[in-house]
Amino acid sequence: MSTYITDVPVRFRDIDAMGHVNNAVYATYLEQARTDYFRDVLDADLSAVATVLASVSIQFRRPVELESGAVAVEVDVPELGESSVPMTYEVRAEGDVVAEAESVQVAVDDDGSSRPIPAAYREAIEAYHDL
Repeated sequence: MSTYITDVPVRFRDIDAMGHVNNAVYATYLEQARTDYFRDVLDADLSAVATVLASVSIQFRRPVELESGAVAVEVDVPELGESSVPMTYEVRAEGDVVAEAESVQVAVDDDGSSRPIPAAYREAIEAYHDL
């Protein structure tokens, strides 16, 4: 099974009063990883693909500081639903796992109701992750 990895810079604005990346920023790191994944794996602009984020869950392991410079976000798709794309993530800083997360993207129609994942995307995801 192949995983996708992208680096996301840690910015000064990500840091909270305690001197580490604020917990809410991790969701932004995941979002950036999804954006890169759609671009690199599906050759698609996430903002132009008719999907919505249905859920996200993050488990924090240790703080990240500005000095880390960047986090590496590993993205995997363990399975595909009819209209949903479950994704799992490992966020690493300086080689250590700092967070683990899960999200679900759902393909939607113009009216917001779920629809099947387009065949081209399904085929690309299945091929990339050996599903």
